[in-house]
Order: sequence, then C-alpha cells, then structure tokens
Amino acid sequence: MNISYKKMNERARVPLHATDGSAGADLFACVSDSIVIQPGERVLIPTGIAIGIPYPSCAAFIFPRSSISSKYGISLANCVGVIDSDYRGEIKVPLINHSSEAYTVKDGDRIAQIVFMPVIVPDFVETKQLPFTARGAGGFGSTGR
Repeated sequence: MNISYKKMNERARVPLHATDGSAGADLFACVSDSIVIQPGERVLIPTGIAIGIPYPSCAAFIFPRSSISSKYGISLANCVGVIDSDYRGEIKVPLINHSSEAYTVKDGDRIAQIVFMPVIVPDFVETKQLPFTARGAGGFGSTGR
C-alpha cells in the first residue's frame, strides 16, 4: 500500500521505518523553536505532514515511542491517536509529561510512531436480546486476577 503525504512545512520529515521489521514509522516534531513540556503538562506537537489513506477500510494509529516513554515519561495524552481515512489535515501529536522533570522537544525529534491497520466499520443493529455468553454482564474484575 502506498501512502501519499504532503509537507505542510518545508522542514517536515517523512515518516521513517527504522528497520525492515519495524511495524511503526517514526513521526518527527516540526517546530520552529524547542518546546519544553513541564511535568504534568500536555502539548500538541506538529509533524508538518498530512497523509492520504487510500482505503476507508484502513486507518493510521499513532502510538508512543517506547524509548521516550520508558526513559523520560513522555507519552501520548490520548493513549492512541486515530487518523481516519478521510482526514487530510496536518498530523499533530498530543504529548504528556508523566515525569517529575521538564522535557524538551526539538525540531526533528522522533516523538511518536504511526502504524497502518485494517479496520472494520460495522452497521449497528438494535436488538432486544444479545447473544448469550458465559461471562454475560460481568464487568471489571469478573474474570479474576
């Protein structure tokens, strides 16, 4: 599958798979000045690119980079971002600082990763009775520890 992209900023970098086996392609910060994220603060970081997903049965998912999450406590404010197939605006990444130290994002820093996956778009059908399962309506903790 080919994903077309458009640079929204001349400094933008194309997403990059670090290795042949990488599921995600790195997304890079595209900022004119460094951005300091204080402890507990959320900041929306632009990437400078927009993409064209060619099929409605596919979406792009933005995940944190494990290295900055585990080393510095920097993650996505929304856990996982979803880019729908019909979105054509700039990709921006909402980062949150879970650490007790300020973290600086500089232009060109790898800030997240993008993964493309198939999606199923269901039709919702109202019913009076749902199919039986052994679990039923058992909620949080109902299956044990």
